[in-house]
Amino acid sequence: MMLSDIVREIRGEVDAESRIEGQVVIGAGTTVVRSVLRGPLIIGERCRIVDSYVGPFTALSDEVTLQGSEIEHSIVLQRSQIIDLETRVESSLIGKDVRITRGRGRPRASRFMIGDSSEVEV
Repeated sequence: MMLSDIVREIRGEVDAESRIEGQVVIGAGTTVVRSVLRGPLIIGERCRIVDSYVGPFTALSDEVTLQGSEIEHSIVLQRSQIIDLETRVESSLIGKDVRITRGRGRPRASRFMIGDSSEVEV
C-alpha cells in the first residue's frame, strides 16, 4: 500500500536500452542497464540492475545487485545479490547479505524467506 503513493524520482543512471513504466524511485549511485522496471517500486542507493526485470510492489534496499534475473512483489534487504536465475522471484522476503544464484536444478517457481548473511543456490 505504501508503494502506491510514491512519485517517480530517478537519481541514479538508467541506460537508453532500459524501460521504466509507472511510479519508480531510483536512489543515487544506482545503475540500471538493459532492464525493465515496472512500478510502483523503490530501488535504493548504489544498486546494480543489469539484464533484469523488476516488477511492481518491489523494494530493493541499498547496494543490492540484480543480474540476469526477474523479481516482483518482493523485498530485498541491503547488500544482497540475485544472479542469473531462470525463474522469477516473487512474493519473497530476502534478508541482508544474501546471495542467490542459479544452480543446476530448474524449479518453476521460487519463494524465499532467507535470514541475514545467508547464501542459497537454486
